[in-house]
Amino acid sequence: MTGDEHSQLPRSLPREPVDRVVEPLSRFLHVEAASGVVLILCAGTALVLANSPLADGFLGFWNTPFTIGIGSLEMSHSLKHWINDGLMAIFFFVIGLEVKREAVIGELRDPRRAALPIAAALGGMIAPAAIYLWLQLGEAGQRGWGIPMATDIAFVVGCMALLGSRVPLSLRVVLLSIAIADDIGAILVIAIGYTETIDTTALLLGVLGVGVVVAMARVGVRSIGVYLVMGAGVWLAFHESGVHATIAGVVLGLLTPARSWVSPGLLGETVQSAGSFLQGGGWDSPAARGAALRQVETAAREAVSPLERLETRLHPWVGFAIMPVFALANAGVTFEISDFGNPIAVASAAGLVIGKPVGIVCVSWLAVRLGLAKLPEDLDWGVMAGAGMLAGIGFTMALFIAGLALDGGALDAAKVGILGGSAVAGAAGMAWLRWRLPAPAA
Repeated sequence: MTGDEHSQLPRSLPREPVDRVVEPLSRFLHVEAASGVVLILCAGTALVLANSPLADGFLGFWNTPFTIGIGSLEMSHSLKHWINDGLMAIFFFVIGLEVKREAVIGELRDPRRAALPIAAALGGMIAPAAIYLWLQLGEAGQRGWGIPMATDIAFVVGCMALLGSRVPLSLRVVLLSIAIADDIGAILVIAIGYTETIDTTALLLGVLGVGVVVAMARVGVRSIGVYLVMGAGVWLAFHESGVHATIAGVVLGLLTPARSWVSPGLLGETVQSAGSFLQGGGWDSPAARGAALRQVETAAREAVSPLERLETRLHPWVGFAIMPVFALANAGVTFEISDFGNPIAVASAAGLVIGKPVGIVCVSWLAVRLGLAKLPEDLDWGVMAGAGMLAGIGFTMALFIAGLALDGGALDAAKVGILGGSAVAGAAGMAWLRWRLPAPAA
């Protein structure tokens, strides 16, 4: 970098001793692959504790009642319920943000480029569900047909990170797009397939709340706090309606604006104007100085879209707090080796390990053959098969849907199949891609 280029860079802000600790931690938290490691550790911890002498205390802890209320109005549910219906609404809100970003400015914006991952995702949902139903039709686990349909993004990103630079950018884009399209399908499955009774009044209140959020955005309300209050109200209405409360998170995520309010040019003009004013003596007037700096602060904040700002802030919390807590509360299952032979466990694992790659490759091939999609030049069908194997890592969404669909021994069996199937799919996908993809140049 030349001296002139250095002179164009802004000066660094003052540093405090605590920054030496916070900055490395911040860099770690923003590495997506790291969340997969934390998730594995939490799932492993839950499994160990559930099969140890501490099992009763550990599993019983998540059934502890927790009450929130004001006066005579109160909601009392188990900790596990608050995690699955409350905290996970934030997880689904971030999924809504990711889907909106991809649809507006990402890979799903261009129909031609989106065709392949959408076709792959459709195949990766239909085939696993079909295999599961084929094995469980008319049996105790029939209602769990949606379990093997979705892909866990955190684990997939972690696996690609372990494969390193041998993974081409096109494969990363395809896999992440498949996972996001999968999430859309899983959301529809939850909303349609696992909603039993509906309280029409509560649902209408939820829809009205969504309408108010849209109107607020149209008239220019920018306060995150106001939207937070409205979002809580929408969540509560959906929770009481019978439609799973996490759907409220998805809807609100999709409604989040993806465009910034202040353009880069306007931001530059605002900063330049404030700088000229302050350098001309405005710094000596507290009132004028405060007004100028607040204007710069507002312009700088609004130059980043609400979608980008929220996704950046929430992603570490979802990856390193909400999903690990969900894993601790839901991955703990007491099992023996013989439980892997349980028909529900076999159906769940078969859907992930066999259904995912078969569905993804077959439907993608058909879409390309019909001229609806195009396979990237640096990928072949062997590599797509490996991608399909990695997509068989279902974990978070699979456990979530299993909790909606099943209970008791059937739920435990499904969890065994999900954990075993995801482990096999991940190991097989990594081994296959390591063999198929060329090693990086030395």
